[in-house]
Amino acid sequence: QVQLAESGGGSVQVGGSLLLSCETSGNTNRRILDMAWFRQAPGKKREGVASIEDDGTIEYEEPVKGRFTISRDKNSVFLQMNNVQPEDTAMYYCAADWSARWLTASEYGFWGQGTQVTVSS
Repeated sequence: QVQLAESGGGSVQVGGSLLLSCETSGNTNRRILDMAWFRQAPGKKREGVASIEDDGTIEYEEPVKGRFTISRDKNSVFLQMNNVQPEDTAMYYCAADWSARWLTASEYGFWGQGTQVTVSS
């Protein structure tokens, strides 16, 4: 059973930067996973932020294009958040799957507990 653990959340001012990290464990077959970041603000649905496939293919959702960068080192995934805005305030979740076709929550079977990001003005 693959387990995910996020870190790096916290409070940041508008225009600032934050780096989120996600480490995996329990991947005994050592296959490279498709990985992604999602976020969920209070009262809103969980939404995709960015994904990176096992072959390195990257996708970003429109609200974060040009500001956020997803990267990976094997089965660790990172989210560099730059020029953050109040609307980026949310719980951020790391997700993984053996084969995810789209950046939607239903495509990912493994989830972390989340890390809170709060942007203040």
